[in-house]
Amino acid sequence: QVQVAESGGGLVQAAGSLRLTCASSGRAFKDVFMGWFRQAPGKERKFVAGISRGGGMTTYADSVKGRFTISRDNAASTVYLQMNSLRPEDTALYYCNANFRGDDYWGQGTQVTVSS
Repeated sequence: QVQVAESGGGLVQAAGSLRLTCASSGRAFKDVFMGWFRQAPGKERKFVAGISRGGGMTTYADSVKGRFTISRDNAASTVYLQMNSLRPEDTALYYCNANFRGDDYWGQGTQVTVSS
Protein backbone atom coordinates (compact mmCIF):
# COMPACT_ATOMS: atom_id res chain seq x y z
CA GLN A 1 0.00 0.00 0.00
CA VAL A 2 1.04 3.54 -0.77
CA GLN A 3 -0.56 6.69 0.58
CA VAL A 4 -0.11 10.09 -1.05
CA ALA A 5 -1.32 13.54 -0.10
CA GLU A 6 -1.11 16.68 -2.23
CA SER A 7 -0.73 20.29 -1.15
CA GLY A 8 0.23 23.64 -2.58
CA GLY A 9 -2.67 24.46 -4.85
CA GLY A 10 -4.33 27.85 -4.92
CA LEU A 11 -5.42 30.82 -6.96
CA VAL A 12 -2.80 32.52 -9.12
CA GLN A 13 -2.83 35.03 -11.95
CA ALA A 14 -1.81 34.06 -15.45
CA ALA A 15 1.97 33.98 -15.91
CA GLY A 16 2.39 33.24 -12.22
CA SER A 17 3.92 30.20 -10.51
CA LEU A 18 2.94 27.55 -8.00
CA ARG A 19 4.70 24.55 -6.53
CA LEU A 20 2.71 21.46 -5.70
CA THR A 21 3.94 18.96 -3.15
CA CYS A 22 3.02 15.32 -2.74
CA ALA A 23 4.01 13.49 0.41
CA SER A 24 4.07 9.72 0.27
CA SER A 25 4.04 7.01 2.93
CA GLY A 26 3.79 3.25 3.01
CA ARG A 27 6.05 1.45 0.56
CA ALA A 28 9.68 2.47 0.21
CA PHE A 29 9.43 5.66 -1.78
CA LYS A 30 12.47 4.84 -3.90
CA ASP A 31 10.58 1.85 -5.32
CA VAL A 32 7.59 3.89 -6.50
CA PHE A 33 7.14 5.63 -9.86
CA MET A 34 5.51 9.00 -9.25
CA GLY A 35 3.44 11.27 -11.42
CA TRP A 36 1.01 14.15 -11.58
CA PHE A 37 -2.34 14.18 -13.35
CA ARG A 38 -5.01 16.83 -13.63
CA GLN A 39 -8.73 16.97 -14.24
CA ALA A 40 -10.58 20.05 -15.42
CA PRO A 41 -14.34 20.38 -14.80
CA GLY A 42 -16.30 18.18 -17.16
CA LYS A 43 -13.18 16.60 -18.62
CA GLU A 44 -11.28 13.37 -18.10
CA ARG A 45 -8.21 13.08 -15.94
CA LYS A 46 -5.04 13.57 -17.95
CA PHE A 47 -1.35 12.90 -17.46
CA VAL A 48 0.83 15.92 -16.67
CA ALA A 49 4.27 14.67 -15.67
CA GLY A 50 6.07 11.57 -14.42
CA ILE A 51 9.39 10.77 -12.80
CA SER A 52 11.30 7.53 -12.49
CA ARG A 53 12.08 5.89 -9.18
CA GLY A 54 15.59 7.31 -9.02
CA GLY A 55 14.58 10.67 -10.45
CA GLY A 56 16.85 10.39 -13.46
CA MET A 57 14.09 10.24 -16.05
CA THR A 58 11.14 12.57 -16.44
CA THR A 59 8.33 12.85 -18.95
CA TYR A 60 5.77 15.58 -19.62
CA ALA A 61 2.58 16.21 -21.48
CA ASP A 62 3.18 18.41 -24.51
CA SER A 63 0.94 21.09 -23.04
CA VAL A 64 3.26 21.68 -20.07
CA LYS A 65 6.72 21.05 -21.54
CA GLY A 66 9.08 23.91 -20.82
CA ARG A 67 6.79 25.34 -18.12
CA PHE A 68 6.41 22.57 -15.52
CA THR A 69 9.16 20.62 -13.77
CA ILE A 70 8.69 17.44 -11.77
CA SER A 71 11.25 16.44 -9.16
CA ARG A 72 11.50 14.13 -6.19
CA ASP A 73 13.34 13.89 -2.89
CA ASN A 74 13.57 10.21 -1.98
CA ALA A 75 14.98 10.97 1.46
CA ALA A 76 11.85 13.00 2.23
CA SER A 77 9.44 10.71 0.34
CA THR A 78 8.17 13.73 -1.54
CA VAL A 79 7.56 14.66 -5.15
CA TYR A 80 7.13 18.20 -6.43
CA LEU A 81 5.61 19.89 -9.43
CA GLN A 82 6.98 23.34 -10.12
CA MET A 83 4.56 25.17 -12.40
CA ASN A 84 5.69 28.36 -14.12
CA SER A 85 4.09 30.59 -16.73
CA LEU A 86 0.67 29.35 -15.70
CA ARG A 87 -2.24 29.78 -18.07
CA PRO A 88 -6.00 29.79 -17.47
CA GLU A 89 -6.20 26.43 -19.26
CA ASP A 90 -4.01 24.94 -16.50
CA THR A 91 -6.94 25.34 -14.11
CA ALA A 92 -7.79 21.89 -12.78
CA LEU A 93 -7.75 19.57 -9.83
CA TYR A 94 -4.23 18.18 -9.66
CA TYR A 95 -3.70 14.64 -8.46
CA CYS A 96 -0.55 12.92 -7.30
CA ASN A 97 -0.16 9.37 -8.54
CA ALA A 98 2.03 6.60 -7.19
CA ASN A 99 2.56 3.46 -9.20
CA PHE A 100 3.99 0.43 -7.43
CA ARG A 101 4.26 -2.83 -9.37
CA GLY A 102 1.43 -1.82 -11.68
CA ASP A 103 -0.98 -0.67 -9.00
CA ASP A 104 -2.03 2.99 -8.93
CA TYR A 105 -2.56 5.00 -5.78
CA TRP A 106 -4.14 8.47 -5.77
CA GLY A 107 -4.43 11.41 -3.46
CA GLN A 108 -7.50 13.59 -2.93
CA GLY A 109 -6.21 16.29 -5.25
CA THR A 110 -5.34 19.94 -4.86
CA GLN A 111 -7.12 22.69 -6.78
CA VAL A 112 -5.17 25.04 -9.03
CA THR A 113 -7.03 28.01 -10.44
CA VAL A 114 -5.38 30.42 -12.87
CA SER A 115 -7.13 33.70 -13.49
CA SER A 116 -6.70 35.67 -16.72
